[in-house]
Amino acid sequence: MTPSPAARAARVPAVDVLRALALIAMIAYHFAFDLRYYGVIGTDFEHDPVCLAVRTAILASFLLLAGVGLALAARAGAPPARFWRRVAEIGACALLVSAGSYAMFPQSYIWFGVLHAIAVTLVLARPLADKPRVAGALGLAVIAAGLLFTHPAFDNRALGWIGFMTVKPFTEDYVPLFPWAGVLLLGIPLGHALAAANFRALAPLAAFPRAFALAGRHTLVVYMIHQPILLGLLALVLRR
Repeated sequence: MTPSPAARAARVPAVDVLRALALIAMIAYHFAFDLRYYGVIGTDFEHDPVCLAVRTAILASFLLLAGVGLALAARAGAPPARFWRRVAEIGACALLVSAGSYAMFPQSYIWFGVLHAIAVTLVLARPLADKPRVAGALGLAVIAAGLLFTHPAFDNRALGWIGFMTVKPFTEDYVPLFPWAGVLLLGIPLGHALAAANFRALAPLAAFPRAFALAGRHTLVVYMIHQPILLGLLALVLRR
């Protein structure tokens, strides 16, 4: 099936390259994490300041680019069906991640990770896709609230996905709406600003091989398959 003009207009090769770079950083981080899982290294990913900073940067890049994509789709007049199909795909993958992580880590499985957060936030943010100023102001407020406010009432899975927990839960990935939804919201004004400037700020990315843009177009697929591949290869090499 040939992509519609709106779908083609919403795809910007330079933005896809940014997604690919975020993917590479994520894969490298997860590879190190897997080495720790197999006992090759002893890095404390949960407490080491450098590891926490790297995780924050990678996570923020994915959420910010999701907001950029939402803004570009709105500017291109992408049909609602395309949006809801994408949200359904992300939501389904989030459930698969929960199931897979439960099989490997039943005590610390992922009950609200990055895919869960992106799926929910995209739905909440969609009405603001063409309102960059409102989205930007709300994004800053959500980040501030998520960083500054905590309450014991949110220290459970029923409400913990919203945020405001007093202690980070024991889980392999935790991305609550507060503050992380705010990062996606900030991607909306960024996307509009980039488009208004004809993406001149991203012009240097044109030098990257076309394979980067191709990988960036299939971020979800790469996200879903990279860990099974890494874990399988390491198990084969290490014979574990």
